[in-house]
Amino acid sequence: MAFVRISGLSSEAGKNVTVRGWVTTVRSSGKVAFLVLRDGTGLLQCVVVKTAVSPELWERFAQLTLETSIAVSGEVRADARAPGGFELGVSDLTIIGASPLDYPIQPKEHGIDFLLDHRHLWLRSPRQRAIASIRNELEQAIHDFFYERQFLRVDTPILTAAIGERSGLFSTEYFDEGNAYLAQTGQLYGEAAAAAWGKIYTFGPTFRAEKSKTRRHLTEFWMIEPEVAWNDSNDNMVLQEELVSYLVRRTLSNRRAELVELERDLSKLESIKPPFVRLDYGEAIDLLRRKGSTTTWGEDLGAEDESLIVAEYDKPVFVMNYPKEAKAFYMKENPADPRTVLCDDLLAPEGYGEIIGGSQREDDYEKLRQRIVDERLDLASYEWYLDLRRYGTFVHAGFGIGLERTIAWICGLPHLREAIAFPRMMHRLKP
Repeated sequence: MAFVRISGLSSEAGKNVTVRGWVTTVRSSGKVAFLVLRDGTGLLQCVVVKTAVSPELWERFAQLTLETSIAVSGEVRADARAPGGFELGVSDLTIIGASPLDYPIQPKEHGIDFLLDHRHLWLRSPRQRAIASIRNELEQAIHDFFYERQFLRVDTPILTAAIGERSGLFSTEYFDEGNAYLAQTGQLYGEAAAAAWGKIYTFGPTFRAEKSKTRRHLTEFWMIEPEVAWNDSNDNMVLQEELVSYLVRRTLSNRRAELVELERDLSKLESIKPPFVRLDYGEAIDLLRRKGSTTTWGEDLGAEDESLIVAEYDKPVFVMNYPKEAKAFYMKENPADPRTVLCDDLLAPEGYGEIIGGSQREDDYEKLRQRIVDERLDLASYEWYLDLRRYGTFVHAGFGIGLERTIAWICGLPHLREAIAFPRMMHRLKP
């Protein structure tokens, strides 16, 4: 008998098939029994009629517990009331892997620490499957977006001798070469690739050893970083608008059922269309001061500040041209105000804060070299980076979009920890 996935049952109506999966619920009236099976692609209601099956099969049904893995065979029948619109009339049932009655995650409330301790099992829940499906959709959408625009994907090192950000580093001994660091960003290598191929993007894990326990921080997360030769700061923001709008449209189109499962307010996403709001850093400070914030010009914006800013709008907000001291060494000095750099943070609405950080890169050799010195970085480690300005310098810009932050916003999640299968946080390294 053919083995099929639950997602493929729509083409099997009236046929006898075998489905394999895990038991989600069981109930019996004594004469008719029902079980709901999960196989990772969907849910299937299976009906067992006592008079239509052998006593041995009826007894096997009685042994089923939550998360028992089984194979069931029978006729596929259309039923609008059943999950997915189909049910299976069971003619055979085989227990593949028993599950003891003490399965840790029961249909009741559990604390978040308990669930994270059992993350390997928590992933089986409908909510987590919905989040994972949206993450998968977004990853594919990101690749499609850049592929359609003739970007080249470049895989950059995870182990590096040069750092790109001020945040904490994870270091490790690297043979006789001294310390290596887990990459905070692929950007510096992306700039070299942009000089070779024009339009590139990187997609990979990045690491920040910040001692932060907020809902917006992970120590290991995934980031997408395009870098484009000849783009200036304005071009860079236009590309960000196009990407974010595309990702939201794609999710609404292909993963609406999962958004509904998560009880997401779809109207909030349907309004995400370019152009986005643009605020100069000085304007943002003025807005914050009117709202009672004590943040002064020259300081970086915190999570509370970002929430106050986006409360005014139903779209993402660009905050542009931050003070030089608040941002990374590689950002282009603003010709209109040398105290600032040509950069932007894109803040998601509904209080989700920064999902993108971008900038035009400093293309002047002497200015970039001086910033490296001023930041007390090891100049020798950046000689190759300075070569990009020595040999044919060029205007270029790029950005980094945090995948988990974007997922959290689109899904309406209260914390990043659900946006990745196995989150790594300051006090969590297992499972």
